[in-house]
Amino acid sequence: MTELVKVNAEILNVERVSVESLDDTVVLSLHIPTDLDYFKGHFDQAPILAGVVQLHWAAEFARQYLDVNTGEVMDIQVLKFQEMILPGKDIVLKLTKKTAEKVLFSYQSAEQDSQSGAIKSHSSGRLIFADAPAILEGQ
Repeated sequence: MTELVKVNAEILNVERVSVESLDDTVVLSLHIPTDLDYFKGHFDQAPILAGVVQLHWAAEFARQYLDVNTGEVMDIQVLKFQEMILPGKDIVLKLTKKTAEKVLFSYQSAEQDSQSGAIKSHSSGRLIFADAPAILEGQ
């Protein structure tokens, strides 16, 4: 098995968003290097960033910047993959801590679409970290 060496996006900027509510939000501007190991074989002719990598990064950055429970992700809810993330692109990852165990995430393009002028949504969802029995019982 080949060891993965280059596995991280380049962090261009980290911004804490001050919101009137209790939610804790951080916005990370990321550059997706063209030479990430994750692109090897996924897919050779048209590489894309795998959804599992997007989930992994969201969980790791939530732990790092939002002081989220260090337990494993035990559930992923309302998961949507809308647009592929391609090598060499700049994207924005928004993470919002709703409770000690629940984090919302969304990946969006850093730039507007040239045709529609809209910001592209790449993926979004809700991560539920371990040690969240009250959340699961209430659903």
